[in-house]
Amino acid sequence: MTNLAIEASGLRKSYGDKVVLDGVDLAVPEGTIFSLLGPNGAGKTTTVQILSTLIRADDGRVKVAGHDLARQADDVRGAIGVTGQYSAVDKLLTGEENLLLMADLKHLPKREGKRKAKELLERFDLADAAGKTAATYSGGMQRRLDLAMTLVGDPRLIFLDEPTTGLDPRSRRTMWQIVRDLVAGGVTIFLTTQYLDEADELADHIALLDHGTLIAEGTPDELKRLIPGGHVSLRFTGDDALNGALGALGRGFVDPADENRLTLQVPSDGSVASLRELLARLDAAGIEPADLGVHTPDLDDVFLTLTGQNQETTR
Repeated sequence: MTNLAIEASGLRKSYGDKVVLDGVDLAVPEGTIFSLLGPNGAGKTTTVQILSTLIRADDGRVKVAGHDLARQADDVRGAIGVTGQYSAVDKLLTGEENLLLMADLKHLPKREGKRKAKELLERFDLADAAGKTAATYSGGMQRRLDLAMTLVGDPRLIFLDEPTTGLDPRSRRTMWQIVRDLVAGGVTIFLTTQYLDEADELADHIALLDHGTLIAEGTPDELKRLIPGGHVSLRFTGDDALNGALGALGRGFVDPADENRLTLQVPSDGSVASLRELLARLDAAGIEPADLGVHTPDLDDVFLTLTGQNQETTR
């Protein structure tokens, strides 16, 4: 049985007459990346604040890192790390001083704190800048330092709130690799992000929250298959093969973007089962395409269709 880093059922939170969370259930396996998406006001921040012990839920049962959130909040805090959207780095201190300060806050012995700081500076490629004030760091370096500070206490579960906002593409990809390496080491990541391509790239499982309710969840590919518009592109070397494929499949249309009119688009949800069936029909008819491509809607399409809002509203 898979161990769960987060297990929540019936999570509810209201502010006066405004219902922010309305019976949310979550199950996040250990050692995975779980991404919570949704438009502004959907309840993402409230969910993270509850799970990280910053505010209390009105109702619901929650376990975080194996601890009951209501009765063992201190144990939860000892097991988690939180890297918020806004950096916790003190820009007047050096990179090393920021890490040593965090080690003091975690009550690590001096020698252990220095060893941990040195290890993290090297791990996050900050060793050469260890003695420089954080104010001189680039945005990407500050985010790496911020995450390194979160790791001083060796958390089993890390909440990452929009970790790459404002970073250039290269810095974003560096952060992505750091996150993957953390998960490979057994850490669980709970990710919120304004970039849907980031969730698509990183997340093992995605939950879409809207008006305080989970409206869809699954792997990125599973969510994409919920939306119409997916298709398989089949390119052939001649008209006879294309027409034979049309007859064998009984559906599809010639791709108008292909000047040679030798590419057939066949509606498909992109699943393995549907692709296997399609290829079996072609094989039975003795037809082999020269090239095949599977096209599914992206997460932007999923977000727009399921919430009725453009993904820009998540920012």
